[in-house]
Amino acid sequence: MNIQATRVSVRVALLAFSLVGTGQILPAQEKAETKLGVFEASGDVGAVLHPGSVQYDAAKGTYTIEGSGENMWFAKDAYQFVWKKMSGDVALAADISFVGAGGNAHRKAVLMIRQSLEEDSVYVDIARHGNGMTALQFRSEKGGPTNEVESPNWGPKHLRIEKHGAYVTMWLAGESGDLNIAGTSPRIELKGPFYVGIGVSSHDKDVVEKAVFSDVQLTSLKSATEVAGSKDFVLYSFLETMPVDSNDRTAIYAAKGRFEAPNWTHDGKELLFNREGRIFRMPADGKVQPEALDTGFAIRCNNDHGISPDSGLLAISDQSQETTPGNRQSLVYVVPLGGGTPRLVTKNSPSYWHGWSPDGKTLAFVGQRNGDFDIFTIPVSGGEEMRLTTAKGLDDGPEYSPDAQYIYFNSERSGHMQIWRMKPDGGEQEQVFSDEYNNWFPHISPDGKSMVFLTYDPSVGGHPENKDVKLRVMTLADKKISVIALLFGGQGTINVPSWSPDSKSIAFVSYALLPPSGN
Repeated sequence: MNIQATRVSVRVALLAFSLVGTGQILPAQEKAETKLGVFEASGDVGAVLHPGSVQYDAAKGTYTIEGSGENMWFAKDAYQFVWKKMSGDVALAADISFVGAGGNAHRKAVLMIRQSLEEDSVYVDIARHGNGMTALQFRSEKGGPTNEVESPNWGPKHLRIEKHGAYVTMWLAGESGDLNIAGTSPRIELKGPFYVGIGVSSHDKDVVEKAVFSDVQLTSLKSATEVAGSKDFVLYSFLETMPVDSNDRTAIYAAKGRFEAPNWTHDGKELLFNREGRIFRMPADGKVQPEALDTGFAIRCNNDHGISPDSGLLAISDQSQETTPGNRQSLVYVVPLGGGTPRLVTKNSPSYWHGWSPDGKTLAFVGQRNGDFDIFTIPVSGGEEMRLTTAKGLDDGPEYSPDAQYIYFNSERSGHMQIWRMKPDGGEQEQVFSDEYNNWFPHISPDGKSMVFLTYDPSVGGHPENKDVKLRVMTLADKKISVIALLFGGQGTINVPSWSPDSKSIAFVSYALLPPSGN
């Protein structure tokens, strides 16, 4: 016997450790005395036709897992799982490689944190697919659907999942070995003790797939439960895109610090966003790093910006110049989309751009005048502003419908923030729908069929940053509303028009707050 390479097979022991096909684990499994390195036990979760197994090589520090199962998706999972019970904040890292070519492109090898061993449990994982695609997957409520945040970087060499309080982040490394943050989950309540481990699903109930996990590191982290309420944190931003009919998100760009408010160019090839007073542009596939747009003297741009219908101009809201001696307030300018010198449009401040008329001749913006925030329009060529709203309370986020029949906006005139619309001259102001939430920034799809907007809980006033929020979409024909994303965000997430030109996807920004020690 090679005592330096102890191999433990649980293929036979599965009969004692698990109830195959039920997702229930016998108490004997939790007391198993097998030697599985940093883990405690193993077994099949969910219904599988072929029992899985694990072999641990202590000398090499590797885990070879064989797993069957139809999938790990939708409302239930089926796979082989090797785990340890833990509480608090944790991190799990490993190199992952599949054994054998071919197989289902969506076979999965995962690093997982799971509330229970039931097949429909709340969970979050990093799933390395057979074709190299890697995603942060999560089921935020028992029996609910599975969603994901994909990384554009396929085939990572090293993967790490971190739980900080109620949020989980995905870290990936290429051949250089340098870990970089690649995605974040919405708020997911995982109450200790929970299960942390590695697993394999074949994505084909009739097949058994094999993967090797090496350089496995399981670590307890310093608690970060209160990090969002303290000053001792590091902020990360994630530029994401998502088809509205699938809810499968892709984090095309992640970076330390805050950036905000993406616009999609009308050819669908690029995204614009603001960061530290500048406007940046990058390819929509995330394969090239962002570059700053030349906006001349305007280097204090905020998150209110957008592209003209003919793609010739970019409207920006900037506070680089003094509006009164010693005071800088936001003014609306237009600048060539390719870069150049800004041209002032609004005379009065503060003014914040939000919408282009479909013919490209008029801008809609929010202005504070005599203490009230109301909605105005002004010719792009300049001239006198026209006030459209006079109701008490904040009016914000004006955006034209593609057919030019309405300006949609959000208003708190009813007592809390709701979505309204009016004719372009300010007439026929009407509430679009009513609910208990606070709803902001209505954006109408280019085909005029849908409206996406940002939703805060009823207790949240204004549109602050660093909150748990929802993105919801309404089909305008029947006013049916559905939740398409849960995320940590708010201010900066979706302040400006961000539909893809084909009306199939949206772009937005989510955020994460992590302890400064981090990775």
